[in-house]
Amino acid sequence: MTRQNAPTATAQMLIRKPVGEVFNAFVDPAVTTKFWFTKSSGKLEQGKEVWWDWDMYGLSAQVIVQAVEKNKRILVEWSGYGTPSSIEWRFTACADNTTLVNISGWGFSGSDDEVVKQAIDSMGTFTLVLAGLKAMLEHNVVLNLVADHYPDSSKPNAA
Repeated sequence: MTRQNAPTATAQMLIRKPVGEVFNAFVDPAVTTKFWFTKSSGKLEQGKEVWWDWDMYGLSAQVIVQAVEKNKRILVEWSGYGTPSSIEWRFTACADNTTLVNISGWGFSGSDDEVVKQAIDSMGTFTLVLAGLKAMLEHNVVLNLVADHYPDSSKPNAA
């Protein structure tokens, strides 16, 4: 079977916090390191290049910030699977100071099987990241979901 369309990984979650707080959680590594990666070389700012590290897996990814629209959208290109692919966050302010976050990833490369695996892995990771963010912002609980996803210290292909 031949792949007809390039897959896109998507995940979304309603976070019961105002859009500014939710948006900042992805821009400011002092917050993001509590639910996704362990270190970052800086905040996400348009045109900036940063590095994200997952110390527990010995992984790093170069991140090039292509767009930042405050409280609305972030677009980055990153090297999460060894070749550049894209991640986009969209933030929608909802009633009662809640925020709908949608994360999409695309541009995976390799064989058809590798591309599909990368998309599925990304969707799972995005879901864990959003669940971890929700627990942290709504209940002040750090769940360590990304770190505990591979508890035997086996490395994921990308974080």
